[in-house]
Amino acid sequence: MERVTISDRAIEVIDELRDRFGDLMFHQSGGCCDGSSPMCFEKGDFKVGGGDVWMGQVYGCDFFMSKDQFEYWKHTHLTLDVTEGRGSSFSLEIPMGVRFIIRSRIFTMEEMENLEPTMTGEEYLEADAG
Repeated sequence: MERVTISDRAIEVIDELRDRFGDLMFHQSGGCCDGSSPMCFEKGDFKVGGGDVWMGQVYGCDFFMSKDQFEYWKHTHLTLDVTEGRGSSFSLEIPMGVRFIIRSRIFTMEEMENLEPTMTGEEYLEADAG
């Protein structure tokens, strides 16, 4: 079971951003700038480490969240979506007049038993380098 999925509208925005910037990554903000929003960066432009959790990929983009926030959200399925309006973050979509948002729901017991594993940011970096 994936921890993060994506809406059709978010796919369209990611396709447009990939055309401009290449490979992308997401980090679920823990309250800085635009509240708690998913922020999109060029792959490698946001430095991840031991304080982050790799939650998997969404539409080919690595998706990270801070460890502290993950402790609150580990029982929650996330859907990456888009809404109209400008956020106040450093996320790549902001100049397009849209911003990424998260829609969430609690996993069912069956889903919890079949979740894809996570890894720390350090484990991810080691696996990515190897």
